[in-house]
Amino acid sequence: MTEQPLDRAARIEHRFNARFAEYFDTLGTALDAPAFSRFTPDCVGLLRDLSLRGGKRMRVVLLHEAARLVTAEPVDGLDAAALSIELLQTHGLVHDDLIDDSATRRGGPTTYYAYRERFPGRPRAALGLTVLAGDLALALSLRVLLDAALPVAVRHAMVEVQTRAATDTFVGQITDLERDFTAAVPDAEMLHDVADHKTARYSVLAPMRLGLLAAGAEPGAHEDELRRYARLVGICGQMRDDWLDLFGDEGTTGKPTGGDIREGRHTYTVVRLLSAVSGSERDFVDRALGDPACTPETIAEIRAIGERAGVADRMRADMRQYAERARLVAQGWRPRWREDAVAFFELLPRWSVERSA
Repeated sequence: MTEQPLDRAARIEHRFNARFAEYFDTLGTALDAPAFSRFTPDCVGLLRDLSLRGGKRMRVVLLHEAARLVTAEPVDGLDAAALSIELLQTHGLVHDDLIDDSATRRGGPTTYYAYRERFPGRPRAALGLTVLAGDLALALSLRVLLDAALPVAVRHAMVEVQTRAATDTFVGQITDLERDFTAAVPDAEMLHDVADHKTARYSVLAPMRLGLLAAGAEPGAHEDELRRYARLVGICGQMRDDWLDLFGDEGTTGKPTGGDIREGRHTYTVVRLLSAVSGSERDFVDRALGDPACTPETIAEIRAIGERAGVADRMRADMRQYAERARLVAQGWRPRWREDAVAFFELLPRWSVERSA
């Protein structure tokens, strides 16, 4: 019987989680830290905890499925590339939670709040150690590729992919913050560009490039269609994340809802909400937007306003529209690439939306 794409994804996730735990278990001996240092192993422990605490590993699955576009045979280098992808993700989580002053992530404390608890009287030390923990995860994401037992040309190409992905992501994070300083409500194209830089390029495009490189293909020959697919998936993925911030279930996401309202962020959901309401409801939303003391009851009322105005349903429809456009891009990869892997890339966009929204 042919293995179904989502069954294959679950198998890849399970195998990688064991490999990721093994990596952290041996990392202490691989780091050249002074013997007296207690903070270094503590930092590694916090990165390990965050990295292994939940997550669907879809970037790792994308990596493997991109290699399967070319061959069904075992491919060297996928483990190293997968570790690099997830270490870059850990870096992003550490810094995102610091930027957002988030207390929880994936049902546990963020790295920043863990350090704040360790050093309650030393806020600057807690801040500095959080930044350095994120930086260490970024450096490790590149080092694991440099240490991989792969041909030099492949190693260097993979490092280039990850370095460019990290750079694009940092630009995306900068423009994500910049977006909320503009007086006007951002238009759809601005939101799409931020999502592309902040999410799509490291979460979708980079794993696909790495998988093709590991399988011996040249991703540059297919750059335009890979970018188009990644951008569309990134847009509907960012829409989903923004939707979850107001309309999601805290028990599922592991984070309190309403963070974007409290921060005054012009996300897809907030922009859609502002355009859909008027009168006293608009005044209510405006007063809450950017108020860090906004209560859970106020967030619940804004959620109800959004549901009554059809914002939740229209955003679901938008996500499905972009997912369908991504599916059509993947459909065009037949018959050049292998059927079972193409089927996965057709299925992924809609599945990533439906599983949460």
